[in-house]
Amino acid sequence: MRWTEFFIPTTKEIPKDATVASHQLMIRAGLIRQLAAGIYSYLPLGYRTLRKVEAIVRDEMNRAGAIELHLPVLHPIELWRETGRVAAMGDVLLRLRPVKDRDESDWRAQTVLGPTHEEPITEIARAYLNSYKLLPVNLYQIQVKFRGEARPKSGVLRTREFLMKDAYSFHRDVDSLNEGYKRMYDAYCRIFGRCGLPYIAVEAESGPIGGDASHEFMVLTDAGEDFVAISENGDYAANTERATRAVKGATAQGGAGAAPSPSKGEGGGGLASPLTKIHTPGVPGIDGVCELLKIQPAQMIKTLVYRATSTAAAGGKNSSKSGETAESIIVCVRGDHEVNEGKLRRLLPGCTVEMPTPDAAIAEGFAIGYVGPHIVRQKPCRLIIDPDAFAVRDAVTGANEKDHHVRGFDWQREVGPELLAKATLADVRNVVDGDLSPTGSGSPLRLRKAIEIGHVFKLGTKYSDAMKATFLDQDGKPRPLIMGCYGIGLNRIMAAAIEAHHDENGICWPMSIAPFEALIVALDPREKDVMETAGRIHDELAAAGVDVLLDDRDERAGFKFKDADLIGIPLRITIGRKGLAEGIVELKPRDSAEIEKLAPGATASRAAGIVAQARTATNK
Repeated sequence: MRWTEFFIPTTKEIPKDATVASHQLMIRAGLIRQLAAGIYSYLPLGYRTLRKVEAIVRDEMNRAGAIELHLPVLHPIELWRETGRVAAMGDVLLRLRPVKDRDESDWRAQTVLGPTHEEPITEIARAYLNSYKLLPVNLYQIQVKFRGEARPKSGVLRTREFLMKDAYSFHRDVDSLNEGYKRMYDAYCRIFGRCGLPYIAVEAESGPIGGDASHEFMVLTDAGEDFVAISENGDYAANTERATRAVKGATAQGGAGAAPSPSKGEGGGGLASPLTKIHTPGVPGIDGVCELLKIQPAQMIKTLVYRATSTAAAGGKNSSKSGETAESIIVCVRGDHEVNEGKLRRLLPGCTVEMPTPDAAIAEGFAIGYVGPHIVRQKPCRLIIDPDAFAVRDAVTGANEKDHHVRGFDWQREVGPELLAKATLADVRNVVDGDLSPTGSGSPLRLRKAIEIGHVFKLGTKYSDAMKATFLDQDGKPRPLIMGCYGIGLNRIMAAAIEAHHDENGICWPMSIAPFEALIVALDPREKDVMETAGRIHDELAAAGVDVLLDDRDERAGFKFKDADLIGIPLRITIGRKGLAEGIVELKPRDSAEIEKLAPGATASRAAGIVAQARTATNK
């Protein structure tokens, strides 16, 4: 391929709204062009890389025994109502608008654009996988997805339209699920390894997808929007939504009354100070109170109100007509910590847990912004305490009265032994830098930013139960299909590869996903010998199966070299009048300063050998 016959619109200018390297370089190198917020066109150079990523993904999925199909982008909303995910996905789920406003009879009003495909694939399984003899099976697709992303950013890392590989496995029992999960986990390792990504696999939260267990595959980079907790000795890694820590002096869960005696701040002691009410007008937040009282956030107890709703027999005090029961949950963490809602939900299985709106909480008698743990003495609530919050003595916390806090809070005195015995003492906060690994090794956890490139889930029977997708087992009894779900963001692989492999001059593509493997730069395109030599080497490389690009533009050498570094082709072959006069051609890897001088006749075989070696290394 000749540059003058291809389309590579490079630019020197850095886009004003591009803040991360991958976004800047993908636009400057002519890989993508933004059409609208969160919507990108893939230009020829970028599309070649995207298709190479797709080929690797497809190859490894087929190798792992998955079967490819193609599912529609348009979904009937009724399927999503069956699983309850219309509400769970919220504005992320894009719906078509009817021609006439609020005309629910219009088919458009009953149609959504799929951000994921659990519902359509389960509908297929419900229709056809009706016997244990048909299991297990793993079905996958590579398909465009749509999300109602409120704030697209970071180029292709957060968009409203993206390309995703999603696979779904169906099993008769947990052992089969575990086997299929491991097969997909291993396939993902091979995929990301072949794409040249320095990935790590971490424990993860399932989120709106649901399920029992999951892992994320991450690339560590400051451009990432996720945080992962990694122990210094490498014995633990988890997304911060899922990460746990070693809890000193307390079990992971149990009555707070049985916990060790609290201590003051970071380790004081002595008798508790008297409880004192303080007027704090218009200061409901931790930072404002700390500034007003000249204290540190670690000396405060942050008290948050949640609502847990579960389906139960109707007729209880808080029951609704549908049989749902609701309970107020009081969650306490230290003032410098944040509640981890994933951990909170795992403490309340079978419940929908959410924070009520301020108006709703105030209507129920909570002084939002000024709530203290001792509210449980005034109202029927369930109390959940993080061990670090329980360890604070003489704390400052809400007074359960608007515009007031209290100083000198003591758990035993203000809450009382009886209510503390009923409370739950559990790790319900996000980990912070310096927490200790939960493995017991004592290794500190360090927080790193990362890009998520893949996610695998053990869904269990979440969707098969909701959609009544059952099979007849060997004993003739119907049982719900057990599912796994496995997703990869192909666009994100491109961005993550650039974040991991770039320098101040441009992209340094891994050989396996580079748009071209070799770039021939003809420095003097008006010279017959230069162009004949460049053309001959180009044709020899192409005949050897190498993806090769010949820069035959009539431009200055410096201009060509800058473009070569920018687009990041792994091998650069430079041919010029002076070099040919000396009987040499230069071969330079993009990620190295070393230049190899070769005879023109030996250049193609040498370059083809390097490419073949790289292919062999990544295909193992």
